[in-house]
Amino acid sequence: GIKEAGKKVVLSGWVQSRRDHGSLIFIDLRDRYGLTQVVSDPKHDEETHKETDKLRPEWVVRIEGTVRKRPVSMINPKLKTGEIEVLADKINILNEAKTPPFEIAQEKKDVDEELRLEYRYLDLRHERLQKNLILRHNVVKTIRDFLNKEGFLEIETPILTVSSPEGARDYLVPSRLHHGKSVSYTHLRA
Repeated sequence: GIKEAGKKVVLSGWVQSRRDHGSLIFIDLRDRYGLTQVVSDPKHDEETHKETDKLRPEWVVRIEGTVRKRPVSMINPKLKTGEIEVLADKINILNEAKTPPFEIAQEKKDVDEELRLEYRYLDLRHERLQKNLILRHNVVKTIRDFLNKEGFLEIETPILTVSSPEGARDYLVPSRLHHGKSVSYTHLRA
């Protein structure tokens, strides 16, 4: 936020978008906390600017820079970080990425669900789904903290599950009769 203005920071994440405005290049960097605008200025650091010019959506980068206030006309009230930007001192490209089959940032209503499921690892980068994962984590943590405070123990026992209808896999049951081996079952009978 605005309190961090003037601080040196290190950010890592995915390039959500890249905008070339003449001499300045703006990057929207996405991580688990949201979006941060990064600006690259050749007058500040020409080598960093050359690296920034290579960036494309979904590339994974590490950026070192200085937090600064955005000009009043550039403030984005829709973002938590909308009052600040990071002036890039150094950019490391950690991993390049192919063009994804759908835009990560767009709402998925117009994207085929089968395609989303096929590329689930990309789908989970969307803000809405990340919020769902965070909410689930917090709910489970709250339950565990409460039960722990009440003296309960969490004990994980082996779980038996049935084969999927598609026949993907049978489950394995550890065997006490044959040490170090598992027995494969296709049915459990009462």
